[in-house]
Amino acid sequence: MKAATAIIKTAALNHNIDIIRAMAPNSRTWAAIKANGYGHGLLAVAKALSSQAEGFGVARLEEAVSLRAGGIVKPILLLEGFYSSADLPTLEAQNLQTAVHCIEQLEALEKANLEHPLHVWLKIDTGMHRLGVRPEYVAEFIERLNACPNVAKPLNFMSHFGCADEPEKPVTEQQIALFEELTAGQPGYRSLAASSGSLIWPTSHFDYVRPGISLYGISPMVERCGKDFGLKPAMTMTSSLIAVREAKKGETVGYGGRWMTDRDTKIGVVAIGYGDGYPRVAPDGTPVMINGRRVPLSGRVSMDMITIDLGPDATDRVGDEVILWGEDLPVEEIARHVGTIGYELVTNLTSRVDLIYT
Repeated sequence: MKAATAIIKTAALNHNIDIIRAMAPNSRTWAAIKANGYGHGLLAVAKALSSQAEGFGVARLEEAVSLRAGGIVKPILLLEGFYSSADLPTLEAQNLQTAVHCIEQLEALEKANLEHPLHVWLKIDTGMHRLGVRPEYVAEFIERLNACPNVAKPLNFMSHFGCADEPEKPVTEQQIALFEELTAGQPGYRSLAASSGSLIWPTSHFDYVRPGISLYGISPMVERCGKDFGLKPAMTMTSSLIAVREAKKGETVGYGGRWMTDRDTKIGVVAIGYGDGYPRVAPDGTPVMINGRRVPLSGRVSMDMITIDLGPDATDRVGDEVILWGEDLPVEEIARHVGTIGYELVTNLTSRVDLIYT
């Protein structure tokens, strides 16, 4: 009998990247595996996708170093760039590529003493207004980066969408047009599309796509599921039933007595809680699966346990597997109950969740 366990199907990862590559047949692929491979395991995901992805995108230098230490030799791109000039020798030694999105990074490159130039992606702010060089400064950055001996030529270009998961908004088409305008005639690679762009904005594919959440079979769009795009969930989150108890009509269950049964029933206690990353804010009625049927969460999520209403005629037994999300219970559906997105649920898993690869 196991407590919180995430079963990761590497074949689903392979299937999903094939689907994305088919949607962007003329583009290469940076597979985004930041945040511990979106909760699926950084190194394991990289190894599973190494034969299909041209390279990997990470957020932090530590993630990149961990991949190199684990034997990953494919190109690795720091999507947020380096944080300090002190990081540059590590980028050189580990053969890492980097985004440049601000004047501080540009000046650090200009002042550095490196033996080998770095492959740089100039990140342009085309409308998200989070990271990136504003359009009016792009020409100056291009000139200075092209003149910098620490930058490998040609210079590459990237940007990021703000609303690509909301196709009714006009901003995405505006961002595509601005990116095309600002990079026109430049010889380097261009990359704009992450998961939403890869799946629903073909004009944004350019030379590289950067799928993230879609690699794991999860939709980037709140109202849709991965299966709507032909994707398969890579993670099945499971635990075990550790107790079956009787509850009489009118009794409450759990902290604060939030949930009260309106009938005599059986309550199952499952070995998972917010200490494992299951959301404490999950409301009564959030579904889980046991023995092929859905049953509702009943009572407040505890650190180590949740309680579920099995029903008065239940025959479930201690040790039975409980599925919190997976192929027949999409994580996107659980996220809608909770009021969040699938990204947060899978990346919030804690270190005590056992990852098992099949």
